[in-house]
Amino acid sequence: MNDKSLRVLEYEKIINKLKEQCITFLGKNLSDNLSPNTDLIKIQEMLDETEEAYKMILRIGRPPLSEIEQVDDYLKRAMIGGSLTPYGLIQISRVLKVSRELKTYILSQKENLKTEFTIFEELANQITVLKILEDKIGNAILSEDEISDNASVKLRDIRRKIRAKNDSIKDKLNSILNSLSNKKYLQDNIVTIRDGRYVIPVKAENKSSVAGIVHDVSSSGATTFIEPLAVVELNNEIRELEIEEQKEIERVLMELSQFVSQSVDLIKINQDTIAYLDFIFAKAKLAIDLDASKPELNKNGYLNFKKARHPLLEGNVVPIDVYIGDEFKTLVITGPNTGGKTVTLKTVGLLTLMGQSGLFIPASENSNLAVFDYVAADIGDEQSIEQNLSTFSSHMKNIVQILNEVKDNSLVLFDELGAGTDPVEGAALAMAILNELRSKEIRTIATTHYSQLKIYALTTEKVKNASMEFDVETLSPTYKLLIGLPGKSNAFEISKRLGLSDNIVENAKELMSKENIEFEEVLKSIDQDRKIIESEKIEIENLKKALKRMEKELLLERKKMLDEKEKIIIEAKQNALKVLDDANKQADDLVRQIREIFFELDREKQNKITEVKKDLSSKIDRLEQQIIEANKNVKHTKSIKKVKIGQTIKVNNINQIGTVLTLPDEKGNLDVQVGIMKINVNISELSSTDDDIINDQKSQKRLDKKTLTKAKNIKKELDLRGYDIENAIMEIDKYLDDAYLAGLNEVLIIHGKGTGVLREGIRSYLNKNKHVESIRYGEYNEGGDGVTVVKLK
Repeated sequence: MNDKSLRVLEYEKIINKLKEQCITFLGKNLSDNLSPNTDLIKIQEMLDETEEAYKMILRIGRPPLSEIEQVDDYLKRAMIGGSLTPYGLIQISRVLKVSRELKTYILSQKENLKTEFTIFEELANQITVLKILEDKIGNAILSEDEISDNASVKLRDIRRKIRAKNDSIKDKLNSILNSLSNKKYLQDNIVTIRDGRYVIPVKAENKSSVAGIVHDVSSSGATTFIEPLAVVELNNEIRELEIEEQKEIERVLMELSQFVSQSVDLIKINQDTIAYLDFIFAKAKLAIDLDASKPELNKNGYLNFKKARHPLLEGNVVPIDVYIGDEFKTLVITGPNTGGKTVTLKTVGLLTLMGQSGLFIPASENSNLAVFDYVAADIGDEQSIEQNLSTFSSHMKNIVQILNEVKDNSLVLFDELGAGTDPVEGAALAMAILNELRSKEIRTIATTHYSQLKIYALTTEKVKNASMEFDVETLSPTYKLLIGLPGKSNAFEISKRLGLSDNIVENAKELMSKENIEFEEVLKSIDQDRKIIESEKIEIENLKKALKRMEKELLLERKKMLDEKEKIIIEAKQNALKVLDDANKQADDLVRQIREIFFELDREKQNKITEVKKDLSSKIDRLEQQIIEANKNVKHTKSIKKVKIGQTIKVNNINQIGTVLTLPDEKGNLDVQVGIMKINVNISELSSTDDDIINDQKSQKRLDKKTLTKAKNIKKELDLRGYDIENAIMEIDKYLDDAYLAGLNEVLIIHGKGTGVLREGIRSYLNKNKHVESIRYGEYNEGGDGVTVVKLK
C-alpha cells in the first residue's frame, strides 16, 4: 500500500479508535501493527474472527478482560533458575487469572463452538488453566510488599514467635516506664523504636542512671534513647527471628519461582492468547460503535458499498451508495464545492483499507469489497513551500509516483484531477491520465469541475459519470451521490437566486458556446426526470410494503379460519362422544330396570317388559339419530363394500367398534352388535378399523399392504418451492401423515428463501401440526434458511 495514501485517507485515526477499544497494552501493540492485507483468504479469516467476537459480545456481553503486564522478563528469569520478586509473581498470577476467566467465558457457549465459534474454540484450546499455580501465588503473596503467613508453616511459626517476643518486650518496658523509681529519669512515658530495637526516652542528664545501650539522641540533645539491659536479649532474639523470617520468605519465593519455571511455555502462550483475544474483541467493539457490518469479499475488482458512511464523521451523516468495477472501471464525479466529492473519495478509500485489515465497515450488509493489491489516493492541497512547488506541481508529482507504482489490481482515487492549471490543458491532462489507467483496467474514481470530463465520461467506453446532488432551492448540497448523472454547474441559477440581475445572467449565457448551453439544458432535463423517477420509485416501494402488509394480514386471517375449523371439528367429536356416553348410561339404567322387573313380576306382567323394550328401542333410535346429526361435520374414513358375519368393523356415525350380525339386504342395510346395543345401519356407514381405533382397542396391529408399501417408499424431504401457502399446507398435511406412518423421525421441508412469506406460513402451520414435536432452520450443509427441519413425534 502507498504510505502517503494511508496518511491522506486517515487510516491511522481508525487504528487509534481500535486501540481505544483494547484493554491490555499487548492488544494495543497488535492494533498498532495492523495494516491492510492483500491475501483474500487471510482477510476472510480476519473478518471471520471479528464476526465471531461480534456475535459473542451481543449474546453474552463483553469479555472478562483486564490489564495485564507483559511477563516475558519474569519468565526468562524463572527459566534460568532466578528467584522472582513478589511483584513479578503477582503479574504472572494476573495472567493466569485472566486467561482462566476468558476460557470460562468462551466455553459458556460450548453448544455452539462447533458451529458458530470455531475460531474461538481453537483459541480457548490454546489456553491452559493453571489453577494450582495461581492459587499458590495468591495464598502466599498479599501484595508486592507483603507475604502472607500462609505462605508456609515455618513462616507462620516464626511470625508467631516474633509477636510473642514483641509482647514480652513491651511488657518489660511498660513495667520500667510505670516504675516510680524510673519516672523521674524519663523524658516521656512512651516506647519507641531505633534501628529496629525497642528503646525508651531518657533525659540526657539522667542517662547514667538507666542501665542500657544508647541507640540515638534527639536533635536538641535533651533526650537519649536507651535500650534497657532487661530487654537487650529479647531484642537480640527478635533480630534473629527476623533474619530467619527473611530467609524463609526468600525460600518461599524461590519455590514459587521454580513452580513458574515448570510452566513457562504455557504461561507465555496464555499471555499471547489474551493479547490476541483482546485485539479481536476490540475489532468487534469498534464494529458495534460504528454500526458496521461484515462485507462480502471478491478478487474481481468489484466494489459496491451500500449506504456507506465515513467512520470519522460525527453527527447526522448522509450515507452514499457507490459501486465500480463491473459495467464500468472509471467513475468521474462532478458537483459543487463542499458538496461531498472529497468525502466520497475518502469513504471509498478508507472503507477499502478497513475491510482489507479485517475490520467491519460502516455500510449495509451485503456490501461488496474488492481486495486490491494497491490503493493510492491523491487528495487535498499538497502545495509545498519547502520544495517551491505549486499545488498543481505537487499534485502532479504525486500522480507520477502513483502511475509508476500502480499494479494490475489497484484502486486509484484522484481529487480535482488536473486542477491548478489552465482549464483546457488541465482537462486534457486529466483525460490522458484516465485513459492510461483505463487501458490497464485500473479501478479509478476521480472528482473534477471540468465540463470536458463530463462529456468524456459520456462518450468513453467503461467510464461513468456521477455527481453530488445540489438543491438549487435551498442553495445547499444534499451530499447524495448520483451515479450515471453528470453534475450541473448551477452557476446561473445560483447567481439569479442570490440577486444577480437577469441582464447579466443572459449576457453570460450569450458568451457561452451554444454546445455548452445545450449540454447544460440536457443535464437540467435529465435531473428533472430523475427526480420524477425517484418520486415514483418511492411510491412503488410504499405500494410494495402495503401489499406485503395485506398479504400478512390475509395469512393471519386464513390461519385464524383454519384454527376455528379445527376447533369446530374437535367440538363436534366431543359432543358426539358425550351423546353416546349419555345413551350408554340411559341404556344401562333401562336394562337394570328390566332385570328388576323380570325378577319381581310374574308372567302376566311380561307385557310391561315388552313395552319397556319398545321404549328402549325407540330411545336408542332417537339417540342414534342425534349422534348422526352431531357427526355430520366430522370427517369419516372410507366405507367398505363387503362384509361377513362376525367381522369386526367401525360404525362411522358413532365412531365405535361393532360386530356384523347379518349380511346386507338389497338396500345395503344390516344388523351390527355395538356393546349391548343391536343397531341397523347401511353398509356405506361402515369402515375398517383405523389406527386411532386400533390404539383404543389395543387389539389390531396390522396396516393394509398398500399403506405399508407407500410408507416404505416415502422420501425424507418435501420440495414446496413455487407453491402458494394454501397448496403447500395441503401437501404438508398429506406428507406428514405418510411420514408418521413410515416411522420417520426427521424430515426436511424445502421452501426456499424468497420473500419469506411461504417460509413463515409453513413454519406457523408446522408449529400446530399434531405429528410435529419440534422444528428448526437447516444448517449450512442442509440448506440454511431455505429449509425447515421437522422432528416427528
